[in-house]
Amino acid sequence: MHSSHQRIYAAIAAIPVGRVASYGAIAARAGLPGRARLVGKLLGQTPAGLALPWHRVLRASGRIALPAGSDGFHEQSRLLRAEGVEVNNGRVALSRFGLDGDLDHALWGLPAASL
Repeated sequence: MHSSHQRIYAAIAAIPVGRVASYGAIAARAGLPGRARLVGKLLGQTPAGLALPWHRVLRASGRIALPAGSDGFHEQSRLLRAEGVEVNNGRVALSRFGLDGDLDHALWGLPAASL
Protein backbone atom coordinates (compact mmCIF):
# COMPACT_ATOMS: atom_id res chain seq x y z
CA MET A 1 0.00 0.00 0.00
CA HIS A 2 1.27 3.46 -0.91
CA SER A 3 2.48 5.50 2.10
CA SER A 4 0.11 8.38 1.32
CA HIS A 5 -2.78 5.92 1.38
CA GLN A 6 -1.61 4.61 4.74
CA ARG A 7 -1.49 8.16 6.12
CA ILE A 8 -5.03 8.85 4.92
CA TYR A 9 -6.35 5.64 6.43
CA ALA A 10 -4.54 6.45 9.70
CA ALA A 11 -6.06 9.95 9.78
CA ILE A 12 -9.55 8.48 9.28
CA ALA A 13 -8.94 5.84 11.95
CA ALA A 14 -7.90 8.60 14.39
CA ILE A 15 -11.24 10.45 14.25
CA PRO A 16 -12.64 9.95 17.76
CA VAL A 17 -16.14 8.78 18.57
CA GLY A 18 -18.59 11.69 18.47
CA ARG A 19 -16.45 13.75 16.09
CA VAL A 20 -16.42 14.19 12.32
CA ALA A 21 -13.94 15.50 9.76
CA SER A 22 -14.19 16.71 6.20
CA TYR A 23 -12.45 14.96 3.34
CA GLY A 24 -10.17 18.00 3.08
CA ALA A 25 -9.31 17.97 6.77
CA ILE A 26 -8.35 14.31 6.54
CA ALA A 27 -6.15 15.03 3.52
CA ALA A 28 -4.45 17.90 5.37
CA ARG A 29 -3.88 15.78 8.48
CA ALA A 30 -2.34 13.11 6.26
CA GLY A 31 0.09 15.70 4.88
CA LEU A 32 -1.73 15.92 1.55
CA PRO A 33 -3.52 19.29 1.53
CA GLY A 34 -5.82 19.74 -1.44
CA ARG A 35 -6.29 16.00 -1.95
CA ALA A 36 -9.85 15.68 -0.60
CA ARG A 37 -10.93 13.70 -3.67
CA LEU A 38 -8.21 11.15 -3.00
CA VAL A 39 -9.66 10.66 0.49
CA GLY A 40 -13.08 9.97 -1.00
CA LYS A 41 -11.63 7.60 -3.57
CA LEU A 42 -9.72 5.65 -0.93
CA LEU A 43 -12.78 5.40 1.30
CA GLY A 44 -14.58 3.77 -1.60
CA GLN A 45 -11.67 1.36 -2.07
CA THR A 46 -10.93 0.48 1.55
CA PRO A 47 -9.14 -2.87 1.65
CA ALA A 48 -11.12 -5.81 3.01
CA GLY A 49 -10.50 -6.29 6.71
CA LEU A 50 -9.56 -2.65 7.35
CA ALA A 51 -12.25 -1.34 9.70
CA LEU A 52 -12.50 2.45 9.46
CA PRO A 53 -15.00 4.89 10.94
CA TRP A 54 -16.00 5.90 7.40
CA HIS A 55 -19.21 7.43 8.69
CA ARG A 56 -17.25 10.20 10.42
CA VAL A 57 -16.02 11.69 7.12
CA LEU A 58 -18.21 14.38 5.54
CA ARG A 59 -18.11 17.11 2.91
CA ALA A 60 -16.52 20.44 3.85
CA SER A 61 -20.03 21.82 4.35
CA GLY A 62 -20.75 19.16 6.97
CA ARG A 63 -23.09 17.32 4.61
CA ILE A 64 -23.16 13.59 4.10
CA ALA A 65 -21.74 12.91 0.64
CA LEU A 66 -23.91 9.89 -0.13
CA PRO A 67 -27.15 10.52 -2.04
CA ALA A 68 -29.97 11.63 0.27
CA GLY A 69 -32.41 8.82 0.86
CA SER A 70 -29.96 6.06 -0.11
CA ASP A 71 -29.27 3.12 2.19
CA GLY A 72 -25.74 4.42 2.76
CA PHE A 73 -27.04 7.87 3.65
CA HIS A 74 -29.40 6.40 6.25
CA GLU A 75 -26.67 4.10 7.62
CA GLN A 76 -24.22 6.99 7.98
CA SER A 77 -26.85 9.13 9.72
CA ARG A 78 -27.73 6.25 12.06
CA LEU A 79 -24.09 5.55 12.96
CA LEU A 80 -23.37 9.24 13.64
CA ARG A 81 -26.47 9.64 15.81
CA ALA A 82 -25.52 6.51 17.76
CA GLU A 83 -22.29 8.34 18.68
CA GLY A 84 -24.16 11.44 19.83
CA VAL A 85 -23.57 13.49 16.67
CA GLU A 86 -26.57 15.59 15.67
CA VAL A 87 -27.52 15.10 12.02
CA ASN A 88 -30.13 17.51 10.64
CA ASN A 89 -31.26 17.04 7.04
CA GLY A 90 -28.05 15.21 6.24
CA ARG A 91 -25.82 17.88 7.75
CA VAL A 92 -23.61 18.00 10.82
CA ALA A 93 -22.48 21.27 12.45
CA LEU A 94 -18.71 21.09 12.08
CA SER A 95 -18.37 23.91 14.60
CA ARG A 96 -19.76 21.55 17.25
CA PHE A 97 -18.75 18.08 16.11
CA GLY A 98 -15.73 18.65 13.87
CA LEU A 99 -12.25 17.64 14.95
CA ASP A 100 -11.40 21.30 15.53
CA GLY A 101 -14.80 22.22 16.96
CA ASP A 102 -13.25 22.98 20.34
CA LEU A 103 -10.37 25.04 18.96
CA ASP A 104 -11.94 28.34 20.05
CA HIS A 105 -12.45 26.92 23.53
CA ALA A 106 -8.84 25.79 23.69
CA LEU A 107 -7.57 29.18 22.52
CA TRP A 108 -10.03 31.59 24.13
CA GLY A 109 -11.98 29.64 26.74
CA LEU A 110 -15.23 29.98 24.79
CA PRO A 111 -17.39 27.05 23.74
CA ALA A 112 -17.71 26.95 19.94
CA ALA A 113 -21.50 27.02 20.17
CA SER A 114 -21.40 30.44 21.88
CA LEU A 115 -19.61 32.19 19.03
